[in-house]
Amino acid sequence: MARGLLVLGLAAGVPVLLPAAPAAAHNSLTGSDPKNGARVATAPKRIELRFLASPAPATTKITVTGPDNVPAAGGAPTFAGSRVSVPFTPGAAGLYIVAYRIGSADGHPVSGEVRFTLTTGTAAAPPSTSAAPTSAAPTSAAPTSAAPSTPAASPTTSAASPTPAADEADDDGGTGWLWAVAVAVALVALGGGLLLRRRSARR
Repeated sequence: MARGLLVLGLAAGVPVLLPAAPAAAHNSLTGSDPKNGARVATAPKRIELRFLASPAPATTKITVTGPDNVPAAGGAPTFAGSRVSVPFTPGAAGLYIVAYRIGSADGHPVSGEVRFTLTTGTAAAPPSTSAAPTSAAPTSAAPTSAAPSTPAASPTTSAASPTPAADEADDDGGTGWLWAVAVAVALVALGGGLLLRRRSARR
C-alpha cells in the first residue's frame, strides 16, 4: 500500500518538474539603469541591462538612439556575468530607446526595449554662431583688393601722347611749305633773267 502511494506521488510530481527546465533556459530582462520609463536630469555615463542568465557576446546586440533617431551609444557593450553595459553619449533632451536582442540557452532569441527620457540635453547653437563671422569676413575684404585695380595713370599717358605728335606734324608741314616757296621764287627769278638776256641779245 505504501509503495503504491509513493509511485503515485512520483508520477504526479514529474509533470510539475518538467516545464521548469525550458523556462530556466529562456533568458529575459530583469532590470536596467536607468529604469524603463524613468525621467533623468543628469545623463548617465553608461547604460546597464541586467538579465536572468549571462548573455553570450556573439549573439548580443544593443543599440541606443535619441531624438530624431540619432545614435547615442558611445562604444561597444561590455559583459560582466548577467549584466551588459553600453557607453552613453547624450544628445538633445528627449526620449532615448535602448533596444536589445540576446540569445538563450534554448536557442530562441529574446528582444525588447528600455525607454527613458533625458530632461536636459546638449545645445547645438554655439557652432552656428561661431560660423557666422567667418563667412562675413571675406565680403569686407573684397572691395579693398578691387580698388587699386583701376589706377588714374592711364589718362595722363594718353593725354600726353597726342601733343608731341601734333607738334611734329606742324613743324614738318611748315618747313616743307617754306622750302617749296623758296624754290618757286628762285625758278621765277632765273626764268626772268634768261628772258631779259635773250631780249638784250636780239637788240
